[in-house]
Order: sequence, then C-alpha cells, then structure tokens
Amino acid sequence: MPIVCNNPSFLTISADKKFLYSVDETDDPDKNHSGGISAFRIDEKGRLTFLNHVQTNGANPCHVGISPDGKRLVASNYSGGNLSVFNVLPNGSLSEMVQRIQHEGSGPFPGRQAEPHAHSARFDASGKLLFAADLGIDELKIYRVGVGEVPLKPDAQPFIKLFPGSGPRHFDFSSDGRFIYVINELNSSVAVIMKYGGEWKTVQTIKTVPKDYEGESWCADIHLSADGRFVYGSNRGHNSITVFKRDNTSGKLEIIQTISVEGNWPRNFTLDPSGQFLLVANQKSNDITVFKIDEPSGKLAYTGIKVPNTSPVCLQFLK
Repeated sequence: MPIVCNNPSFLTISADKKFLYSVDETDDPDKNHSGGISAFRIDEKGRLTFLNHVQTNGANPCHVGISPDGKRLVASNYSGGNLSVFNVLPNGSLSEMVQRIQHEGSGPFPGRQAEPHAHSARFDASGKLLFAADLGIDELKIYRVGVGEVPLKPDAQPFIKLFPGSGPRHFDFSSDGRFIYVINELNSSVAVIMKYGGEWKTVQTIKTVPKDYEGESWCADIHLSADGRFVYGSNRGHNSITVFKRDNTSGKLEIIQTISVEGNWPRNFTLDPSGQFLLVANQKSNDITVFKIDEPSGKLAYTGIKVPNTSPVCLQFLK
C-alpha cells in the first residue's frame, strides 16, 4: 500500500539506510503558511513505517538534507525564503524545529526574484559546513555547524555570490571537497566554484543548452559521477540531460553530450549505485526513463526502458 503524503516533492534517505524523510511542499494558511517534513522507518524489505510529522514554519519546503552523522536535518522553504533546522531523535523521528534562518534580498529576474527562495541545503562530507542555494538572491550561503540551541551560524565567508539572475537551484560536491557544482535554473547554466585557500570563488560558468536554442528552459538537477570524471545536469523545457567532462585539476567543465530525456520536464534524476545507469523523473510526461552510461566516455544512451509513473519528481536509491 502506498504511503500518502501531501505533495512529497523531495526525499532523502539517512546514511545508514534506516530512515526516509519527505517534504510536504505545502503552504497551509491554517498553520502560519507552513509546510512540513514526514519521517519514516525503512524495514529490511524497504517498506516504510510512519514515525512523525513536523511543521517547517516556512511555506513550500522543496528540499531536505541530513547531516553525515544523521543527527541534524535541514529543510529549505522555497516560498518562505528560509531554512528550518531539526534534531533527528534516536528512533529516527524529528524534534520540533530548533532553528529557523531567514534569508534576505532579491534579484533581477522578473517575476522570480522579488524575494528569497531557498531551494536546497546540503552538509559537506565533514558535516562541519552547510551550504544553501537561494534562487531568489543568487547566493550560495555557507553556515558553520555547531552544537547547542543555535546549531547554524554564518561562516567567515557567509555566502558565494553568483551571476545576477542565474537562480541557483541544486548543487553537488567533488569527492575531495575542493569544488562545488551549482546548477542555475533561471539562466540554464552550471557554476563551478573552487576553494582557494580559505575562500570560495567561481572559476567557470557554462551554459547547459545549445547556443542556438531559443525556447524556454529551466535547469533542475545536477550530479557528479562517483569517480568525479563527469557532471550531469537536467534541462526542463529543452527536455535533456547535458553531460560534462570534468578536469580533475582545474575543476572546469566541457560539454560532451546533450541528449533527449525521451520525456517531458526532467525535474530530477539519479545515478544508480553501480554507476552504470542514469534514471530520469519526467514530471509532465508521467514516466521514468532509463539511460546506460558508457564507462570510458561518460556519455548516455537511451535503453528504451520507460516506466509509467504519475508525476515523478524525486528518485532515491535505497541500495
């Protein structure tokens, strides 16, 4: 029997594979325009048992990230323009909110950047820093992770400013922690951010769609291959996956392929744990399409497999 949630637009699984957390991307006027987070236990057969539900005290949460040690969880509230921090209790359930961080500012893109829009937040591998992409203000925020009643505080470098009107959405880290790859929804680009000493700087911004493409397109998701040689990004509207070859020293990218997703509106995609396949969630065509990854080149080939699924928006592998 399926688990019923209210608009579960993003999921994350704990590192020990024992718990799943889902956003409830809503704006409930009866609860101070708050969305929520639902917590579930995962049994040995992959089945879910509901644990609890908490309010984010922010409208339309669209992303949830969990710390490497599994003790903190952060929700990104898109319409609220803020982050909500929770403690993860020993049984996997969530505490009430322990901190809320409100972003401030705006950007130049008409109709989309009148105010902050927190779109994703992820802990680095050390668990000592939290990065948060805000689409509304063109910033990648940086927070130090501590203990006590105020778990997050601005880092010595509190943010990385991205190109005006770019709209940072999701991002991924290189395995050595020296690079961050940010996919920008509003101008269809990827920003390559490198750490120089103690400061993060943008070293490249590269488009994700062909130069001669004149239609609308909005980037969505981004992932690095496990070996760090390739970066993949999705384009909604152009309805494609762009494959980049990555220079391990400079971190810079080169487009080597742009391939149709064989569907409509690739909001999210994932690489399988073996690194051999890439699966795309096509929200508007109601299907999941499967691509084979060529190991030497990193390029994709459509397998012909298309799995019907109603409005898929997030894919996570348990094993």
